[in-house]
Amino acid sequence: MNIIDAAHATVQRYPGGSESLGPRIGISPAVLRNKVNPNTTTHRLALEEADEIMGVTGDFQILHALAQRHGFSLTKLDDTEATPNITTGVLALNAAIGDLSRSIADAIADGRITPNELKGIDAAASAGQQMLITLLSSVHTSSGERRIGAAA
Repeated sequence: MNIIDAAHATVQRYPGGSESLGPRIGISPAVLRNKVNPNTTTHRLALEEADEIMGVTGDFQILHALAQRHGFSLTKLDDTEATPNITTGVLALNAAIGDLSRSIADAIADGRITPNELKGIDAAASAGQQMLITLLSSVHTSSGERRIGAAA
């Protein structure tokens, strides 16, 4: 889905559509409708407005469409708490990698990956990413510097 279609769908799916969402983000319903209308070229949604729409609606398809357009994939991270010790974090990460490997091995055993198998692989990969972020949080906490998911 492209970014404009994602924005349009987000507004349309919100209960009450632009009539309800517009006032919540400080934009008149008619202007919001125009800003997300794929057939309108005179009005554009600003980044701050898209951010506010996602925050109010809890619908992040605009963000996913933007990431996909630029070759990225997004995974929502839960609130990350450092594990009590780094060794526990390393072991948990290795277990998650094992689960991912097992999911892939099971999926390719018959020579094709079904949509359900792909969902399982995605879920295992997301769990592994979460474990890695948690481990990094533990390492940063141990060093006295709390940075979750930041590049070193």
